[in-house]
Amino acid sequence: MAHGSEHGHGQTELPDYRQWKVEGTPLEDVQKRLAKRGLRDPWARNEVWRYMGGYAKPVTLMEIFTRGLKWGFGAFVIALGIEYTLFPPKKNGGHH
Repeated sequence: MAHGSEHGHGQTELPDYRQWKVEGTPLEDVQKRLAKRGLRDPWARNEVWRYMGGYAKPVTLMEIFTRGLKWGFGAFVIALGIEYTLFPPKKNGGHH
């Protein structure tokens, strides 16, 4: 096999770079401050995705605690049901 063969993987399709705009993001302020000093960040557009779409909304503390709560509680109830079904508590009326 020669180098460059795909090994079963298709060509990765990259999004068009022109869809990401610095305008309207916090990076716009950074670009303006750099421009005052005569500088420019040509790679800023590569970081714009962090401020657009699903990444733009900050994660709240409530979301962190409740994210897996419903699935975790459901798994707990199922595990508890299985445990009590397969290993019921002994009712001998006394201690130990």
